[in-house]
Amino acid sequence: MAAQTTSSIVVAATPAAIMAVIADLEAYPEWTASVREVEVLTVYEDTGRPGEAKFVLDAGPIKDRYTLSYEWDGDDEVRWTLVEGGLIRELDGSYALAAVDDASTEVTYQLTVDVSIPMLGLMKRKAEKVIIDTALKELKKRVEGVNE
Repeated sequence: MAAQTTSSIVVAATPAAIMAVIADLEAYPEWTASVREVEVLTVYEDTGRPGEAKFVLDAGPIKDRYTLSYEWDGDDEVRWTLVEGGLIRELDGSYALAAVDDASTEVTYQLTVDVSIPMLGLMKRKAEKVIIDTALKELKKRVEGVNE
């Protein structure tokens, strides 16, 4: 199993507000650079949150279609695992949210990615770090409504 890459950012919002943005998978193409399409396949009846979703990814050299399975822990954490992919053969991750105070939350993103094309370990870690840092910045911008 590949090593996991982790990064954190503080977002000026409550965990519930941030998790609402994370859970709205079908809106990802509006605010994430690499996600082209999302189709929610199943939904948990008790929470209305996605259970499985299919993604179309276009991240430069990595273009793929894949399906993720989600597990939600209220507004504290969401974890996902790869169900099916083409180029991507492992995509496991999580967002963990921890309130810093009444108006801000630390968001920690963990990600493990493995692709079926040969890539040096150091390059793969660097790519994971770029993916995570970009995702956290995009999430912060979306939640805080920042326009640059």
